[in-house]
Amino acid sequence: MKHLQSTDSMTNRNNIPLSFQKSPTIIILTALTLILLTLAPLYYPLIGYTIRAAVSVDRLPNSHSAAGSSADDIVIPTDDKCDIFSGEWVPDPKAPYYTNHTCWAIHEHQNCMKYGRPDTGFTKWKWRPDGCDLPVFNPFQFLEIVRGKSLAFIGDSVGRNQMQSLICLLSRAEYPIDVSYTSDEHFKRWQYTSYNFTLAYFWTPFLVNSRTTNTGLFNLYLDEPDDQWVPYASEFDYLILSSGHWFYRPAMYYVKRRLVGCRFCQVDNITDLPMYYGYRRAFRTAFRAINKLDDFKGLVILRTFAPSHFEGGEWNMGGDCVRTKPLNGGKVELEGPGLELYMTQMEEFRAAERDGKKKGLKYRVLDITGASLLRPDGHPSKYGHLASENVTMYNDCVHWCLPGPIDTWSDFLLEMLKREGKRSNEEKKKMLLFQEKKMKFM
Repeated sequence: MKHLQSTDSMTNRNNIPLSFQKSPTIIILTALTLILLTLAPLYYPLIGYTIRAAVSVDRLPNSHSAAGSSADDIVIPTDDKCDIFSGEWVPDPKAPYYTNHTCWAIHEHQNCMKYGRPDTGFTKWKWRPDGCDLPVFNPFQFLEIVRGKSLAFIGDSVGRNQMQSLICLLSRAEYPIDVSYTSDEHFKRWQYTSYNFTLAYFWTPFLVNSRTTNTGLFNLYLDEPDDQWVPYASEFDYLILSSGHWFYRPAMYYVKRRLVGCRFCQVDNITDLPMYYGYRRAFRTAFRAINKLDDFKGLVILRTFAPSHFEGGEWNMGGDCVRTKPLNGGKVELEGPGLELYMTQMEEFRAAERDGKKKGLKYRVLDITGASLLRPDGHPSKYGHLASENVTMYNDCVHWCLPGPIDTWSDFLLEMLKREGKRSNEEKKKMLLFQEKKMKFM
């Protein structure tokens, strides 16, 4: 057949292959076929990692029988408009899904079971949103979603607390290896080799450059993003930013290296500014630094302010957190400084989201504030060290016991990533359908 001959010998005077001249429909049909083959998985965006998760489950040891150890637990979100952050705590008799014996990643000061906390009921609750379901964290599904990607927690010790909770939850599927560039515990990197997933933590309690002075005050350079994390931000697909409780501390505020005021410094002739001033400027600087990155194309997630639960006094005045159950059943509202911090970071987030959108960046909110406000029972209190130890420590009503309520933050995160994947695939589907229609008129 002539059309199988070399195209070098089948050209017209314009050097165009005759087979292409005679068969324009072949090109169109081939293109349409490729589009249809691409569209098929978009209608079932989660089918790929659903199948792989089932394979992973078959290899799971029998001792790991907690939630998330079955492919049946993988649920594709059906109601993207449901507010997963509004709801209540309900009993979960199957919890917890790890212990201090099965997870090595628990920081000593949050290892409440190890140091004698007598009650365990605080570990047996799950969050139930109003009007929809929030599945218990599935480690296999999470790792499939982030396969080949990277995620960084950027913030203070509560951010580290959240990262260690995630490591413990993922330990039912795989333990990571330490691939940190330094021995400094403030900057950690973990690699999940089976999934080529990197998890990192950057210690930056103020998000901006800071310096400790011999007076006990912190110098905060509010217009300078912390160079401990900004140069590395572009390496990651997901950035989870958080900060809060460190801004309660006395500090000197600098802008353009000029002292503009302070937070409770009690120094003559220096303007006393509210901590919200420093908090706002720090978040603004951090978000602007991300939006200025030329090669960052990832997802920015704000993890909202995590409230503390001191009762009977302030943290340094004998305050403690001794409750053993959530605050369900009554009207509990965020108020005072906590509300101001929450509103401040949300205002700065919205401004950064608008600016980032111009560059094609996506911003999302991991709003843990409301759910966490209802869990005064989830803190270490005095169970962050042995009772016999001669240590000077205040009751800890800021960080969270592991296991504990903070594990639900990963339930939220996984649901957000599922929705993000679904949203992304729907956008691609619309674009490909548009291209298909365009091809029909060529």
